[in-house]
Amino acid sequence: MSMLTELSALRRGEPLHQKMRIAGKLVGGDGVIEVRNPYTGALVGSVPRANVEQIKSAFRTAREFKSPLTRYDRYKIMLRTSELLRANAEAISDLITAEAGLCKKDTLYEVGRACDVFLFAGNQALVDDGQVFSCDLTPHGKQRKVYTLREPLLGAISAITPFNHPLNQVAHKVAPSIATNNRMVLKPTEKTPLTALLLADILYEAGLPPEMFSVVTGDPRDIADEMLTNADVDLVTFTGGVPIGKYIAAKAVYKRQVLELGGNDPIIVMEDADIEEAAALAVSGSYKNSGQRCTAIKRMIVHQAVADRFVELLVEKTKAIKYGDPMDASNDMGTVIDEGAARAFEAKVNDAVAHGAKLLHGNVRRGALYSPTVLDHVPETCTLVAEETFGPVSPVIRCKDIADAIRISNSTPYGLSSSVCTNRLDYITRFVRELQVGTVNVREVPGYRLELTPFGGIKDSGLGYKEGVLEAMKSFCNTKTYSLPWG
Repeated sequence: MSMLTELSALRRGEPLHQKMRIAGKLVGGDGVIEVRNPYTGALVGSVPRANVEQIKSAFRTAREFKSPLTRYDRYKIMLRTSELLRANAEAISDLITAEAGLCKKDTLYEVGRACDVFLFAGNQALVDDGQVFSCDLTPHGKQRKVYTLREPLLGAISAITPFNHPLNQVAHKVAPSIATNNRMVLKPTEKTPLTALLLADILYEAGLPPEMFSVVTGDPRDIADEMLTNADVDLVTFTGGVPIGKYIAAKAVYKRQVLELGGNDPIIVMEDADIEEAAALAVSGSYKNSGQRCTAIKRMIVHQAVADRFVELLVEKTKAIKYGDPMDASNDMGTVIDEGAARAFEAKVNDAVAHGAKLLHGNVRRGALYSPTVLDHVPETCTLVAEETFGPVSPVIRCKDIADAIRISNSTPYGLSSSVCTNRLDYITRFVRELQVGTVNVREVPGYRLELTPFGGIKDSGLGYKEGVLEAMKSFCNTKTYSLPWG
């Protein structure tokens, strides 16, 4: 029975006790892992604790399956998936909110984004991206043509996803995999595994051969290494934190790796900026998804000439953010993932204040509920801004000029995305050239993109491979070249 039919139990307060989906079969494990609501502490459901033999079996089944799907078949499956997601958006949003603590505004938006991922991937499945090269380009050339085609990997794809987007992060793994006719075994984080199991059921209902997508659940201490070293795996795709990403890079030796890691993304506000617009962007970029996005604004680098007015507006707009019960549709922000995360943000803010920062609003914690928080005059070397703070904190760092802004922005190990607020073309071109990031968004939040377009970072934000549907599809393929006489 599809998990879609069970979602009504959530509203009645009944836990969703689920099994793994291994090639479409419902499989238990060695005990269970409980999933609890970060806001209420109530039991949302449970998932099996897989063992290594079950992981091996999942990958073996995936590798042995050869997909018969045509491009049109794949297109239809993903179009239908998008339709099913949209038709059940409210119930799916409830599930994400229950297990992640994200507010309804954010989780409904996430369902919409996932619809886009499958729509774009379905459309791209129809595109033949082969190339043709003439060979009579040099004095010693020949009358031949060289052709390329993209083929699915021989082995399976191992995918590991984080808690902050329980649906969309999974969609960004599996949709490009289906579009390229690959087979994937996914391990969602044990903190928010239920949405991934639901997506598997939706894909099966949409017509996906079950062997092409399995979802395994469990404790990373039991199964993570097998996800990285299994002989039937050709590629590991991971989204999450830097320490785990570097562990994967060291462990998954001689397997392709696509690692999308953390970010310490700035908004840079120059002296000519529209300060009202910049403050609105700063608030949106800092608090959406409870600040739990790799592309959330985590540093606000503001020219000293406009910093006082910017901070005044930032505090005003932050105070207008409604936060609390994530199921209350009027709230702009719910909880962070758990109480431990909230405590960590509180400690970092207290440390920044001890080093000279001025707390202007927030730093209020109740369990996993943490308030939108603003600090000014933050030293650029304190932990709050030198490291990634994955929560709803707005630290303002004042800068002297564009050179100072660029220096501060580039001073951390991360290089994912950025926002620049200015109307001067000379500033814009310099930011694009000199910021050490994967994306520069002018007068927009760092996280803005289409689900189709290239996305990814450099330095400690990843290995430089891009995500987004188009780039992921390239990563998930083998390119074969062949040539023919042409005379």
